[in-house]
Amino acid sequence: MKNKFSKAWKSSKQPRKQRKYRINAPLHIKHKMLAAHLVKRLRDEYKKRSIPVRTGDKVKILRGKFTGTIGDVEKVDLKKLRLTIKGAEFKKEGGRAVKYPIQPSNVVILSIKEDKKRKGMLKKTVDKKEEKK
Repeated sequence: MKNKFSKAWKSSKQPRKQRKYRINAPLHIKHKMLAAHLVKRLRDEYKKRSIPVRTGDKVKILRGKFTGTIGDVEKVDLKKLRLTIKGAEFKKEGGRAVKYPIQPSNVVILSIKEDKKRKGMLKKTVDKKEEKK
């Protein structure tokens, strides 16, 4: 894996190569890496298991220090592949609250903030699934 990033690269057991793939991936591929599972009712409604998380989505944290916390996504960091969620913050010694970055694999999407672009994308996938039946 001499190149910084290669689409042809499939997989490797070596963690250094896996990290290199994720770090050097272009932003349009990193966006797909920021996908999180949908809750059961949304999965049935949209006929998808997971979708990329966006600012404004309501999520529940499943792992880590803030397990069970429900909040809105405030920031999506594409470069670091992390989410900042309202309510997931810790207090520093001086009393200042600091947002805690969370991996998207550790959350489940409870509700989606729908805008025109996203609504169209989700509607297309539902329509395609129904046509196959």
